[in-house]
Amino acid sequence: MLSRSDLIKGAAAALFTLSIQGAWAQETKMNLFKIVTIKDEIVVGLSTEELQALGGNDASAVAHALAQKGDLTVWQYNVHRGPNGELQQAPTARIGLLANASLRVEPYTTPYQIVPHP
Repeated sequence: MLSRSDLIKGAAAALFTLSIQGAWAQETKMNLFKIVTIKDEIVVGLSTEELQALGGNDASAVAHALAQKGDLTVWQYNVHRGPNGELQQAPTARIGLLANASLRVEPYTTPYQIVPHP
């Protein structure tokens, strides 16, 4: 049987871990976008720094950079179960986008926690 002291120590450790993860998620804020093509729709994620490097902070910056460069390499995001069993939006693959196959870039919202890409 666990003592009261052990329970308090465990709860404190869990709260500390959650606060660190929350602060880390805030520092590495991910922005999700839906890329609509002739064939399908995919969700991609870009960090705030990646968006600034593209010259903006919204869907139009992504669309403009894609049109200017002709292609972009981004992380594709899908819904998965996290380590604790809850659903989260997580990176699944690094993919290339081609300007001629993309029709539209839209902001994308999700009710799930967003996991930053590597």
